Order: sequence, then C-alpha cells, then structure tokens
Amino acid sequence: MTGVFITFEGPEGAGKSTQLARLVQRLTADGVAHTVTREPGGTELGTRVRDVLLDPQLTIDPLPEFLLYSASRAQLVANVIRPALGRGEVVVCDRYADSSLAYQGAGRGLEAALLDTITRAATGGLTPDLTVLLDLDPVVGLERAARRGQPDRLEQADLIFHRRVRQGFLELAHRTPGRFLVLDATQDQETIHAAIWAAVHARLATTA
Repeated sequence: MTGVFITFEGPEGAGKSTQLARLVQRLTADGVAHTVTREPGGTELGTRVRDVLLDPQLTIDPLPEFLLYSASRAQLVANVIRPALGRGEVVVCDRYADSSLAYQGAGRGLEAALLDTITRAATGGLTPDLTVLLDLDPVVGLERAARRGQPDRLEQADLIFHRRVRQGFLELAHRTPGRFLVLDATQDQETIHAAIWAAVHARLATTA
C-alpha cells in the first residue's frame, strides 16, 4: 500500500497548528490511519535540533541553520515518514522541505541549487502529495505570534526577512500548483478547514 503525504506550510502566525489539528481530528473521526509529525522534530534527534534552531539566545549563520534542518529532516523521513507511508497511512507533517526553500532560500539568500541538492539527499526525493499553504501578511502573522508569548529565534527576525519568506512560499506554489492548496489565512477557521478537507478527501479518493 502507498500512503498519502500531506504537509502544512506558511509564515509565522498563519494558523498551521490549528488547522493541522482539525484535519487530524477529522481523520480520526473517519477512521483513517494516520501519523502526525513536525519539522524540526518528530524524532529524538529532531527534537534536540529544534531546541537549538529556535533558541532566541543563539545566532546561527544561514548555511549551518539549513544543514541542521536537513539533518533533522533526513532522520524524520527515514524513521517516521517513509515507514508510515509504507503502511498505507496518511502522514500529516507540520512543515517540510518547502520551509527551507522559503526561509533559508528566499529569506536567508542561500543558493537554490545547494538547497535542492542537499534536500534531495536528505529526503531521497520524497515530496508531499498535497501541501496546504496558509498565506498571511507577515505584519499580521507576527502580531499573532507575539500574542503567544516569548518569540523564538525565527520570529525575532525583521519584517523584511518575513516578507521574503512569504514571497518564497507563494513562488513555490506558483511553480507547482498541482501540489499546493493556497488559502487566505485571514478567513474564518471553519471555511479554511472545509477547503482543506475537500482537498484531502479528493487525494484519499484517488488512492482508495
């Protein structure tokens, strides 16, 4: 059996975690076997890397930042994502390789060729079947994120950086429209969830 790989992407404060949780609740209610994970994280290594990457007290240069994300990603793909897909499950992941292309590529300015080469090595070329991109003006997103409490290292970056990240996500969606579902994150939660479920249900129907 072959599972379905679904990722959630978006700038800070876009509501990814909320919508991911709603999708997982729907999958559970419908009896769909699934695995939920996140980047960075999802494994013991990934969790430790996450603590480093989001530590607001640290300064990390763009290249080592990307390599740390890639190390976590490689472990997650090998130990969690591929095994779950092999079992025929739906894998729902909070962020994946598109985040590196947006944050370390568009945001930090690392070369696309470098990002692509290392990402292929880390993932073995595994790409999502569906990527939900919750799009939001970074001014609004950072205000939302600030209300959650102490900002992490990425949330502390300046507005220009976050605008580049948003544009990076939108350019990725433009290049691969068949994979991306782009949604306005200012819509009410029920409207967003309904659109996500319709897209997920369509993907599940093709694999049934």
